[in-house]
Amino acid sequence: MSSNWANWAAFAAAEPDLATTVEERFGAYTHHVLATLRADGSPRTTGLEVRFFAGELWLGMMPGSVKALDLRRDPRFALQANPGEGTGMGGGDVRVGGRAVEVDDPAVKGAYMKEVEPPEPFHLFRTELTEVVRTYVEDDTYLVVQIWKPGQPLRVVRRK
Repeated sequence: MSSNWANWAAFAAAEPDLATTVEERFGAYTHHVLATLRADGSPRTTGLEVRFFAGELWLGMMPGSVKALDLRRDPRFALQANPGEGTGMGGGDVRVGGRAVEVDDPAVKGAYMKEVEPPEPFHLFRTELTEVVRTYVEDDTYLVVQIWKPGQPLRVVRRK
């Protein structure tokens, strides 16, 4: 029986090539788009910086930010990598979905602070992935969608 979620390390072990591409896409730009759910269930999108560290995909936020309050209430999220300028999107369009779990452990936050040096205080969330998707154009002919979900093989859809 497979879990419905996986941390970044488990995803990277299952699909190392896709994980590398996704990390490179997120690493190409500083700010990305996070979608959370408001109290009334409607979507909210906000900018966010992300970090890959110690086998996890981390979301750090200012204290009391609406996105942090959204995630405390309902941990589901979608995260879209910044596509950059123009239409090139080297490496394709990538997005990650899952749930965010707030981390209060002083040792974990301390290691994150040492690595990232965020302004303090801050909220820190560890992600539990339910889906990773990459969309790109292959040979100027096919739209290719790679879809990974925990416990399932990578699914690849090609459309002409």
